[in-house]
Amino acid sequence: MKILVFIKRVPDTGIPIRVKPDGSDIVREESLTYVTNPYDEYAVEEALRIRENLGEGEIVAASLGDDSARDVLKNALALGVDRAVLLRTENPDRVDGFATAKVLADFARKEGFDLILTGKEAADMSDSQVPSYVASLLGISQASYAIGLEVNPPTLVVRRETDYGVETLELIMPALITCEKGLNEPRLPTLRGIMAARKKEIEVVPAHVPASNHELLLLSPPPPREQGRILDVPAEEAVRELVRLLKEEQGIL
Repeated sequence: MKILVFIKRVPDTGIPIRVKPDGSDIVREESLTYVTNPYDEYAVEEALRIRENLGEGEIVAASLGDDSARDVLKNALALGVDRAVLLRTENPDRVDGFATAKVLADFARKEGFDLILTGKEAADMSDSQVPSYVASLLGISQASYAIGLEVNPPTLVVRRETDYGVETLELIMPALITCEKGLNEPRLPTLRGIMAARKKEIEVVPAHVPASNHELLLLSPPPPREQGRILDVPAEEAVRELVRLLKEEQGIL
């Protein structure tokens, strides 16, 4: 069984992100820390568990980016994936979702696979576009927001979160699954794994990125949150005042 895991290098969400004064990009200082997209960590962990449960299989981690993406691929190797592939391009932050998906789908088609795992979204953009595009371009089944996964080739059973509760689906492989928090608890690399990863080569494949069909016009920080208001009056009066504020000031009711 062959599992592809798509991972992305993103700014650490625990560090404040600042926008350039002209709104053209974020401030990419040397002190800005980059990490593996947190949701992709669940995908890597799930791939490792599937291989352990089946007792066989190959896991290939791939990332679209420039040479700076090597660090997240090295981390994937340290965790235990078999191969790491850098789909190399310059200015990866300027590649839109569909173009990214086209590169990943072309790689998957050439590489061959039974299962594709990825995070439900990237923490930097949070648009959840790429996985659905990839599945559509490959013409395979997809299940998103997985919180449970049982693989019994050639089928798999997915439990996924929805607005109405937990949904259980059975899919025939090949398939693409996006992973949600709660699917598993990602492991940390061991010293032995880190040392082994240093000896492994990252395969570099030039990425032929199609022209973007959109242009970034402006980035801007979110507006400051308005200060809250406390209604320090009896409950009955507070309800009336709250309804009035929602109608007259917020236009909600």
